[in-house]
Amino acid sequence: MDMHPFSRFVAILARGKTHVRDLTADEAREAMAMILRGEALPEQIGAFLMLLRLKEESSEEIAGFTQGARTTLPLPDVIPSVDLDWSSYAGKRRQLPWFVLSALTLSENGIKVFMHGTEGHTPGRKYTRDCLEALGFPIASDLAEAARHIEADNFAYVPLEVLSPKLKELIELRPILGLRSPVHSFSRMLNPFNAPCMMQGIFHRGFMDIHAGAAKILEQPRMSVFRGEGGEIERRPNKPCEVWSVFDGETTVERWPAMLPEPFQPADEDMDIENLGALWRGDIEDAYGEAAVTGTLAIALRTLGLSETQESAQEMAKTWWAGRDMTRIPGSV
Repeated sequence: MDMHPFSRFVAILARGKTHVRDLTADEAREAMAMILRGEALPEQIGAFLMLLRLKEESSEEIAGFTQGARTTLPLPDVIPSVDLDWSSYAGKRRQLPWFVLSALTLSENGIKVFMHGTEGHTPGRKYTRDCLEALGFPIASDLAEAARHIEADNFAYVPLEVLSPKLKELIELRPILGLRSPVHSFSRMLNPFNAPCMMQGIFHRGFMDIHAGAAKILEQPRMSVFRGEGGEIERRPNKPCEVWSVFDGETTVERWPAMLPEPFQPADEDMDIENLGALWRGDIEDAYGEAAVTGTLAIALRTLGLSETQESAQEMAKTWWAGRDMTRIPGSV
């Protein structure tokens, strides 16, 4: 019986402690393209993902997986101009996704933001799609519709199942396998519209150098990654924030200071999505929420190259937030 074509990739990862090695970027690209084209068996996929999880993925593997996945994306005939690719794959369980308001503030000031993500893979979390729908923002059913949303409103959100139904299936293996897999990492880097600037939020501190390394391999012009609240692209304002950035092939590490005096923020027991709209409209005051919005916005402005220092980025963020159109998110009827 002939060996299955995909079996060689499993074998690379399963040769024992002394012989196992990382996949090259080319091998990772071919392996992921085969998986997404339906050319690997379920048993092979499960073994492959968990062997990677045990070994821990490398920058080359993340870059290769991203490249392989990009070859399968259903791109529209006309690719829109996008400034910032913003991924949202973790969901929030302790604090509301205040970063949504940061992204909307960017779009109000002429920055074209493409957001993509997924939901439902981990119980008890609030996901971006649900929040955007509750706030009255449309969810694109395909990338052509997303392009129209960007042209009309400088903002679009696309669920992962639209980008890649197979990737959505792989992420939903988490409760079956019991662990996250590399799919959670490289889906964040899909950047289907080839935006020159990319933001990454992670939960585990040790992955920042891996994401920065992958961005360099992918020749991403500008990218920043930091350990965000709940794993999302959201600055925790009561903690210092270490940001790894890649600007034109050069890696820099900046430490942003805490914004609030209290070192700990209690969990939001209600997680009421309506409070996102209420803060936007100025109906409520929330020092933590506002600091999370402007602090995240400042990192985005720095990543976009619109500010050369942390201080000027923070001042610009506060100015843009103060000047927002408070009628953009209507209140409950």
